[in-house]
Amino acid sequence: MTQRAFSTELEEWLEKPGDKTIRGLLRAFEERGFAILFMLLMSIPALPIPTGGVTHVFEVVVMLLALELIVGRRTPWLPKRALRHELGPATQKKAIPFIVRRVRWFEKYSRQRLEGLLENRLTLSVLGVAILGFALTAFLAPPFSGLDTIPSLGAVVLSLGLILGDALMVLVGVLVGVAGVALVIAIGSAAAHFLF
Repeated sequence: MTQRAFSTELEEWLEKPGDKTIRGLLRAFEERGFAILFMLLMSIPALPIPTGGVTHVFEVVVMLLALELIVGRRTPWLPKRALRHELGPATQKKAIPFIVRRVRWFEKYSRQRLEGLLENRLTLSVLGVAILGFALTAFLAPPFSGLDTIPSLGAVVLSLGLILGDALMVLVGVLVGVAGVALVIAIGSAAAHFLF
């Protein structure tokens, strides 16, 4: 990947004049496009705040992108209208700077570990299955329950591990996501047993 800190690259892209669209973001971070989109889109459902189902749109987009990764695409495909979508002022001035601060914290503890393995097509397909599972679980979690937070957080950490080339961080993301899936299933089945 790169020796420069990803948080610095993202901050510089944000401050640089020019195209602040999804297309502009993907052009700036070409080889990391999938991971960046997964991280940005799943960051909102990963926040421990009630969203009332608004995040379902993000989760559906992540599931579709995960399917692309599973079948072997190296760069994300999105409709032209989505690519032209301008990142709004709230995203540019609040959301991305918030994400940059969190990424910096992860960068302190991250090291490039087994980076070549993370670039392998088979590995990326398997990780696409994991992202798909985490996004689907977050999508199916009962609204206002907060249960979508943990699988979403797993997807964010996994994606950040891909961006930083850190297999250990990817593994941590997978474990967090699997714990979130297990929690949703356990609480969901207990609630179903109680109600029915």
